[in-house]
Amino acid sequence: MRKRLKSFLPDHESIRQNRWLRPFSSTLLHPRLWHLNRHSAAGAVAVGLFCGLIPGPLQMLGAAVMCVAFRVNLPLALLTTLYTNPLTIVPLYVLAYGFGSMVMGLDGAGFTAPPELDGMSISPWIPALIDWMAGLGKPLALGLVMLAATLSISGYLAVRWGWRIWLIRQWRRRKGAHRKQ
Repeated sequence: MRKRLKSFLPDHESIRQNRWLRPFSSTLLHPRLWHLNRHSAAGAVAVGLFCGLIPGPLQMLGAAVMCVAFRVNLPLALLTTLYTNPLTIVPLYVLAYGFGSMVMGLDGAGFTAPPELDGMSISPWIPALIDWMAGLGKPLALGLVMLAATLSISGYLAVRWGWRIWLIRQWRRRKGAHRKQ
C-alpha cells in the first residue's frame, strides 16, 4: 500500500526546483511531511477531512498549514480535501446545518433551501451559494465545526484501524509462510 501511494508523491528535488515553492522549501522539505506511515497517514486524513469543510478555495491552504504544524503527510492531506466538490458541498452543508441546529436546540425553522443551480454557469453559482450559507448563520457555523471534527476523528480512527488490520494480516501471512517451509 505504501509503495503504491509513494509512486504518486513528488520527490524533494522537484519541490526544490519549483519556482513558486522555493521560498518555502525549508519548511516543505521537512521529512515528516513526506514520510508515509500509519501515524502520518492517519493524521493527514484527519487534517484533510477537517479542512475539506473550510469554505471556498482555502481548503488546501488550510490543510497545508495544518500539515506543517502537526508534521503529517502533506500530499495525502491535500488529496483528502477533495471529498468536497460542487456535487457534495450542498449535502454536507445541509447536514452541518442540521447538526448545528440540533445542538443549539432549534427545530430547523430558520432553514432555507439551497439555491437552484440548474442551468447556472459557475460565475453566478458561487455568489448564490455564499448568500445561502450566510443566511443560515450560527447553526451552520457551529455545525461545520462539529461535522469537521466528527469526520476528522472518524477518518483518523478508520485509517489507524485499517492500517493495523493490514499489518496483522501481513504478519500472519508471513508467519504462515514460515510454518509451511
